[in-house]
Order: sequence, then C-alpha cells, then structure tokens
Amino acid sequence: MKFQMPRDVMFKVLQQLSGVVERRQTLPILGNILVKAEDETVTLVATDLEVELIVKQSCEIDTNGETTVSARKWLDICKSLADDVIVTVSQNDDRVTLQAGRSRFTLSTLPPAEFPMIEEITAQTRFSLTQSDLKKVLNATHFSMAHQDVRYYLNGLMMEMTPERLRSVATDGHRLAMKDLVADIDVSEESRQVIVPRKGVQELMRLLSDSSDDEVSVITGSNHMRLIMGEMTFTSKLIDGRFPDYQRVIPEGGNNIILADKESLRLTLTRVAILSNEKYRGIRMILKHNNLQFKAHNPEQEEAEDEIGIEYGGDEFEMGFNANYLLDAVNAVLNEQVKIILTDSDHSCLIQAAGDDSANYVVMPMRL
Repeated sequence: MKFQMPRDVMFKVLQQLSGVVERRQTLPILGNILVKAEDETVTLVATDLEVELIVKQSCEIDTNGETTVSARKWLDICKSLADDVIVTVSQNDDRVTLQAGRSRFTLSTLPPAEFPMIEEITAQTRFSLTQSDLKKVLNATHFSMAHQDVRYYLNGLMMEMTPERLRSVATDGHRLAMKDLVADIDVSEESRQVIVPRKGVQELMRLLSDSSDDEVSVITGSNHMRLIMGEMTFTSKLIDGRFPDYQRVIPEGGNNIILADKESLRLTLTRVAILSNEKYRGIRMILKHNNLQFKAHNPEQEEAEDEIGIEYGGDEFEMGFNANYLLDAVNAVLNEQVKIILTDSDHSCLIQAAGDDSANYVVMPMRL
C-alpha cells in the first residue's frame, strides 16, 4: 500500500475518526484505524464496538492495500507537521511509514483481518434531512439524557418516527426534553421508537454542522442506526430497552402562564445559582403579579436574591427547582421570549419558546 494525501486533508479526517476511538480499549485493535487504499480512494474506519465511523477520501494511490495504524500516534504526528506538506503513507510488511518533507516516521501495525466491522443493516425505517435540522433536534434534547443510570434505557436519546414527524425525547427522571421536526419518513408501522446511546449522540453532535444544508440519509434497523453524510458513514448500536411513556410526564391544563425575556431570565438564573447548594443546586422561585423572584442559599450561610419583570397575572406562589435544569431548558429555547406554564407548587413546570410548541421542556419541582 502506498498513497499521498495533503496534510490538512489527512488531519481533518483523523480528527473526525479520533472521537470514536476509546483511549482505554479492552482490545488493542480498537486503538487502531483501519486503512484501505483502492481505486483512487482511501477508506478509513474507526470503531469502539458501540459506534463506527467510515470516512472515504479521494487521493493519489500508487499501490492498493490495507492495514491498521494507531489512531492516537497518527493524529499526533499529523498535528505536528506543517500545514502545506504532502504526506506519503507506505506499507512494508508489518510496518507503515509516514513521510513528509524531511520528516519520517515508522509505525507498527496490526492485521486488518482482526478489525471488527459492523454488518449491513436491514432497514426498518428510512428518511433524509439536512445536517443543520438533525443537529437542531439533538441540540434541543441531548442535555436531558441520564448519565450512568441503572435504568440503562435512560442513558440515551429516544427517537420516535412516524410517517410525518421525527421526535427526539430525553429524560433522566427529573426533567424531560422533547423536540418535534416535520419529516417524510418511510416507516412500516404507525410509529417506531429507537434509543441511541450517549456515545452515539455525542459523536453525531461533533460530526454534524449547525449551518450545512447537506443531506443526511438515516437508516434504522433492529439493532443499529446508520447515517450517511456524503463520504462519511456513521453507525451506532441501539439500546435494547423500552423507553418510558413520556406523554404522561408532560403537564396539561396549567393556567399560570409566565412570559419572560430569555436573556434576562438566563442571566438572573445564572447569578442566583452561584450561591445555591453545590450538590443539589436548589433555588426558590417566587411568583407575583408581573414579577419573578429567585432566592438561593447554601450550607455556608451565603444567600443570593434577584428578580426580573415578567408578564404574569395568575396566582402568587413559590416553588423550588434545580437551577441547572432550568438553565439548560432556557438555553435551549431559540426565541427571544420564554413561556413557562405552571399548575401549582406541587406540579412540574413546562417551558417552551413563546409562540412555538415544537420543543417542550419539563422540570420537576424540588422540596427546599
């Protein structure tokens, strides 16, 4: 195997692949990238057995072949080279040589036959959408995923597909985030749910662009989800479990409605949260006519108090909330005005963008 590739192109591809490679592998081969040179295209693959990323790159190939090379060492070498050099990669028995100008590096390899690849997927649903739309759906909900919860099905993002809509839902049992996107989905049943694990969601958010209108093809099977983005193919295992009935969590019929400026609310919450209890992050919310007050204190007897003007004409009452959960929801709202719907001090609050209910954020109250 022998091929040439510009350093800046090689570095970008290796950066994309490196996120998939785990630093602490159970198998040495998982620390390597599979490299295959054939027909003027170099195919590079990284996997940790849960997610897999394949990137194809056109370049000048002298000799076909395949091998596996350490992802970390190859990336570090590439990072240290000058931007404008051409890197020549050549294989000689069980060694790979990287040459750029006067620099020369020889790396050990492992047999490509040992490299695990995810099999082809039997499609149960298919649809396409833009990178920016998919990134928007993930941005709106990912922060509510549980982290290392014993209820393993909460440690991921649930995607529900119907013929007209893609819905993403995440919850950790204390809060819930839900986002809807109109989409034309080829699904064989009335609706289908899959749970994408945390690692798959995090890698997708890293790979997708906020501003790109390039198309992403999404295929889901019984055990995997595959996304094809141009010359990049990303595959993630799915969590085998039943997601809870999230519809029951969303409060209905709340008649105490707050309209607040997003930036003012965000800054006020951020300031008051500084002196909240570091472990529980609890703050008190006091609601009065056209006025919203927040209070916090901590075990060091420190206190914070702040308030903002709002549009509100309902009942006066107090509630306790986790400040971080409120902030995450407010930050996810894309409009300039936030709408908060409350029933009473014992029920969850529902947060939306004013005039847009395509995204819903539920936060359970805390007893303070």
